[in-house]
Amino acid sequence: MSQPMIILYDVPSNSPQPWAPNIWRVRLILNYKRLPYRTTWVDFPDIEETLRGIGAPPTSVRNDGRPVFSLPVIVDPIRSPQAPIVLSNASHISEYLEVTYPARQVFPEGSRALQALFVHYIQEIFAKPLLPIMVPLSHQRLPERSQTHFLSGTTASHLSVPPEREQAWRAVQEQFDFLANILDKNSGTDGDGVVSMGHELTYADFAIVSVLIWIEKVAPHDGWVRIRQWNGGRWGKLWERCKSCMDVF
Repeated sequence: MSQPMIILYDVPSNSPQPWAPNIWRVRLILNYKRLPYRTTWVDFPDIEETLRGIGAPPTSVRNDGRPVFSLPVIVDPIRSPQAPIVLSNASHISEYLEVTYPARQVFPEGSRALQALFVHYIQEIFAKPLLPIMVPLSHQRLPERSQTHFLSGTTASHLSVPPEREQAWRAVQEQFDFLANILDKNSGTDGDGVVSMGHELTYADFAIVSVLIWIEKVAPHDGWVRIRQWNGGRWGKLWERCKSCMDVF
């Protein structure tokens, strides 16, 4: 009998590699912890039906009370093949994986609250200037059915690349500069000057690297070429530290 494997639900693009940053956060942890898993690909128009079918919890609720279903989602049959665990929300999944599979920890003792705050900052502040650039470019790389799915309603206005591209990248660089200055406090005796918490990779690093992967996959020439050189090459060094966790199964 084959070994039970965790199933990670992800969204495809026209590229052979995954790109979505929130899902990469979970994929990086699975790889870092060396857990057996495989990917199931779900186009955007099929997400709600698919997740309802496997009993995944909604990730939020609309103002009118309707549930919102989004990825990532995992199904974990390893501990209980007859009653597998089904989880949504990258943060919930990450905490579950740490508690259930504590080897190669990504939440060192006493760090969970601060790392949660850090990841919130990465999502809500650090990555915000990237959205006008990256969302339209990501849309262009989706399969046709998924592109059409977003070309209706108010979201269509957010799918045009800003004309002032260099100005947009300068706003992105300001966020990278600020974060680099903060992380530099971990240099010298407090750390290696690359990772967020001293010397070992943690969930905080995976939150940053998931954004870097998004840029590298979607904007390799316009974005990643410049970013990997910013701040003395810090982001390229972090990428290299995490490279062994970037496998896709």
